[in-house]
Amino acid sequence: MKIPSALAAILLLSSPAFAQQGVTSAFEGFSGRGDQPVNIEADNLEVKEGEQTAIFSGNVLVVQGTSALRTAKLTIFYEKDGAAAPAAPGDVVTGRNIRRLEADGNVIVTSGDQKATGSKGVFDMPSNTVTLTGNVVVTQGVNILKGDRLVVDLTTQKSRVESGSGRVQGVFGQKPKTQ
Repeated sequence: MKIPSALAAILLLSSPAFAQQGVTSAFEGFSGRGDQPVNIEADNLEVKEGEQTAIFSGNVLVVQGTSALRTAKLTIFYEKDGAAAPAAPGDVVTGRNIRRLEADGNVIVTSGDQKATGSKGVFDMPSNTVTLTGNVVVTQGVNILKGDRLVVDLTTQKSRVESGSGRVQGVFGQKPKTQ
């Protein structure tokens, strides 16, 4: 099943520590700029027309290019506009009026050597932001960054890591030198 790539921007990710690759380059596959299809697999799909939601649950896997998102549950919230409402489970989302996406439960985003994990991820279409919360860990190779919350503004390509339970932690190693 495919959804427009802008919807898969759940966890575009970077931090200042990983700036050498560019702010969003590590998760470019989910940036909405790619032309590759977005594929979603899950154990279940429930469409709630009255609530304007489509809920994928159980071993959810979203893939676009080399980027992948795994989570227990992915909820897509769309506008009530009749043109955008799904007609059938096979045509869940048209992508024109999506308001918000929520990934809930053991959220893992990977692309290349980068990985981000947290308890919940939210992509808000109107503000064009992505927020990952709950024991956030971002890794790239040997580099590790930890906090309670990661916020990425996809318009400005700025990101912020916060910690309400202590301090943001980072461990940064050097790349092995090639011979």
